[in-house]
Amino acid sequence: MSKPASFYENVERNFDKASAFTKLPQGLLEQIKLCNSVYKMKFPVKVGNDVQVVEAYRVQHSHHRMPTKGGIRYSIHVNQDEVMALAALMTYKCAIVDVPFGGAKGGIKISPRNTSPAVLEKITRRYTAELIKKNFIGPGLDVPAPDYGTGEREMAWILDTYLTLKSNEVEGYGCVTGKPVSLNGIRGRTEATGRGVVYGLNEIVSYKEDMDALGLSTGLKGKRVVVQGMGNVGFHAANIITEYGAKVVAIAEIEGAIFCEDGIDVKKLLKFRKSSGSIIGFPGSTTLESSAAGLEVECDILIPAALENQITIDNAKRIKAKIIAEAANGPITPDAEEILLKKGMMIIPDIYINAGGVTVSYFEWLKNLSHVRFGRMNKRFEEFTQNNILDVVEKATNKNISVKERNNVVKGASEIDLVNSGLEDTMIEAYRTIREAKKKNKIPDLRTAAFYVSIIKIADAYGSMGIFP
Repeated sequence: MSKPASFYENVERNFDKASAFTKLPQGLLEQIKLCNSVYKMKFPVKVGNDVQVVEAYRVQHSHHRMPTKGGIRYSIHVNQDEVMALAALMTYKCAIVDVPFGGAKGGIKISPRNTSPAVLEKITRRYTAELIKKNFIGPGLDVPAPDYGTGEREMAWILDTYLTLKSNEVEGYGCVTGKPVSLNGIRGRTEATGRGVVYGLNEIVSYKEDMDALGLSTGLKGKRVVVQGMGNVGFHAANIITEYGAKVVAIAEIEGAIFCEDGIDVKKLLKFRKSSGSIIGFPGSTTLESSAAGLEVECDILIPAALENQITIDNAKRIKAKIIAEAANGPITPDAEEILLKKGMMIIPDIYINAGGVTVSYFEWLKNLSHVRFGRMNKRFEEFTQNNILDVVEKATNKNISVKERNNVVKGASEIDLVNSGLEDTMIEAYRTIREAKKKNKIPDLRTAAFYVSIIKIADAYGSMGIFP
């Protein structure tokens, strides 16, 4: 029996499939595909009276754009192959949504659940110092962000360590994104990936021709949704999609899966899980036989938002969704994807649908470089101008505009308004580009079309450098 392909090999396989539709030189394709820099490190951290040797990585996949960009994950399962695969996906993801970064990724082999905050802080700060020594972090070099097992807290530790060692760097706050708002983070970053998933899906289901092929109506309203993972991405995707009228009928987590035909209130579920330690037993829900069974619930939209390799050749035949949106990175193996596509499913690839995080990270980076909050310069001016327009309308029509009507119209854009507007526009335009490329080049599936778009954009960047004519 042959050994299953690794995560990185699966990414390369998808790349090769898409590159066959291009007419680019083979050498250039190799340059785009391969990781440019891989930094594996081991360093000691004192834990009580003992010393723990920590294994960690930082991979810069592509330097066609600088800085490179990508999250840092904390997991006992972190390995070099995984970090290389995630870095490569970041390169293609940034290209698709026109974010001017090369792809990167980091990982520390540690269990955040079984490690005290004090030890996590020691490890994070030492990891940051190691990156600084090798020039693997900096606002113009490489900009980390949160990923699985990390969040605002860890990004704050990275920032503080960086500023301590680089105290005279005026743009130092741009060394990392996903920071707390109080430390020059940006509003909307926490929910950005999940919100981007919903913005993307809302655009995808608007095409009648495509929905007819799946036997679905247009729009998210009334769609039955299953979500795997109640972490940052899964929670926000599940919560926001209900605002569009969809119904979350099942949720799967590491401890099991639950089902409720009438829909699950994910905010209440999150509170229940925090108090009980599990989603099992949530009032009004039915417990399914296993966590994996959650993926197999019949639905219109399945959102895997956990880890890679969740849908494999072993369970692909039991998946009953019409649309699968990869909120996680690499949740479907290539062999499983072939089965799903033959069943007529639409698979929305990770390198597009979960790009909301890096898009808003880009906005945060721009905010840090400009040293000004979005909306600060123009919000009041916009409201003043809109009030004047309404005054003119009142005078011209001899009709009074009520306070309620005026408040509905007069609203200057705040930071969160601008962030969400920019994110929605990004997701809409990126999907339209992918869909057009798929139709124009007769590409069989959306993943291959997304890779095709990213390869062409990266090749154009190399062409602008004069690397090839």
